[in-house]
Amino acid sequence: MVANPTRELEQHLKELHLPTMRQCYGEQATVATHDSWTYEQYLHEVVALEVDARRQNRVARYLRESRLPPEKSWDAFNRKRLPRKIDVQLNALRDGAFIDRHENVLAFGNPGSGKTHLLCALGQELIHRGHRVLFATCSLLVQELLVAKRELRLARFLKRLSKFRPLIIDDLGYVQQDREEMEVLFTLLADRYERGSVMLTSNLPFSKWEQIFKDPMTTAAAIDRLVHHSIILELNVPSYRLEHSKKTQVKAATAVATRPNA
Repeated sequence: MVANPTRELEQHLKELHLPTMRQCYGEQATVATHDSWTYEQYLHEVVALEVDARRQNRVARYLRESRLPPEKSWDAFNRKRLPRKIDVQLNALRDGAFIDRHENVLAFGNPGSGKTHLLCALGQELIHRGHRVLFATCSLLVQELLVAKRELRLARFLKRLSKFRPLIIDDLGYVQQDREEMEVLFTLLADRYERGSVMLTSNLPFSKWEQIFKDPMTTAAAIDRLVHHSIILELNVPSYRLEHSKKTQVKAATAVATRPNA
């Protein structure tokens, strides 16, 4: 006979690292008695609450480590601006199956077309489905790679990045970098080839990527690795920022025109 079953149960739940069950088992026992649950129903309920709490904590943790801008969410993205083909592709990408196939997602378009928001929103959706995601601008990521190389820990840094599926690289080619910097970026792309998905945005079409990698052979090799297993999103839409600015100006002009004379 257990002297104090409640205290011992709480100790067991603490040792098993089941904090939600430890917190809710008493309240759920009262509900179970009132509603005449079976033992299996009661056990299912407290276990389900534990699982749900862990899922929510995991999502919160993944979002913090992802560096994703929280405001660039799926709900905040204006999908009405997208061509029908792109919208269909996005719906297909939301389940994350492309990650298991080690496919890349490459988004091209003019500045302001919504490339970054689109991939960030997709990244947040993938986190909610249990995937670890990391977002970084190309310029910042290259600097981190370069520092790791100079400190002789590049292999260790690449291994850490491999835990993120996918890795989102924003604005490839937006900032011109030297050859040494582009070499470490190529090393990253080669390391992830057929092993981990890359999601990438760029204002430059493939025909201009020699400006990025500085060498025809390196450029061809980089494109080959990215395109071999990839989904390409071409956002040939007007600049969202430009459209927003024009609408704001029109509203302001209308307000002035309709203002009563003093």
